[in-house]
Amino acid sequence: MTEKSESFSIKNWSQDDQPREKLRDKGKSTLSDAELVAILLGSGNREESAVALSKRILASVDNNLNALGKQSLKQLMTFKGIGEAKAISIAAAMELGRRRRGEEALQQKKITSSASVFEFMQPIIGELPHEEFWIIYLNNSNKVLQKNQQSKGGITGTLVDVRLVLKTALEVGAVGLILAHNHPSGTLKPSEADKQLTQKLKVAAQSLDIKVLDHLIITEKAYFSFADENIL
Repeated sequence: MTEKSESFSIKNWSQDDQPREKLRDKGKSTLSDAELVAILLGSGNREESAVALSKRILASVDNNLNALGKQSLKQLMTFKGIGEAKAISIAAAMELGRRRRGEEALQQKKITSSASVFEFMQPIIGELPHEEFWIIYLNNSNKVLQKNQQSKGGITGTLVDVRLVLKTALEVGAVGLILAHNHPSGTLKPSEADKQLTQKLKVAAQSLDIKVLDHLIITEKAYFSFADENIL
């Protein structure tokens, strides 16, 4: 059984079937998702290769990498051949991909529409299992000066310190604010608490000639814009 297990290690495959060598010789874009995951795993189990195991893992999430990134270590470890170390490798790779998306969005820096806010914030809060409330601070060219998390776990007026929001706005020289929070449930309908908090921040900011330009509710694949819906 040991000999059979070793035959499924990537280093023992024929060269044409080795994803590491394929990446080296032909480029990373030539590899399938399963082959890339197989490189993370290094080996499969006694019955299947790393690529076969990777295909089965991906099939369990409908071949959706975003869904794979949401899998817990415990869920990944239900697959034979996936111990804690391999589960951590997958989770780390998925998190790096998520952060890369966030950095790419940050490099754009200029906010031109509600869609650009969504592209900017979705990688940060769109897939979280809990609610977070963020403020984006803009200059007079609508370029992002800073973004800050204001609360975590729920959205109510008592969880957002308006004074701290405005203090930061003055410190960075912001003339515009965009509010954003996520709805893990997937609903895009604003709650009364969402509306009340928006108005509270809008009124407070006006006294300092700072405008609240929009408030977005963000889910994994969609968003709701207060400005677009004319309820700001």
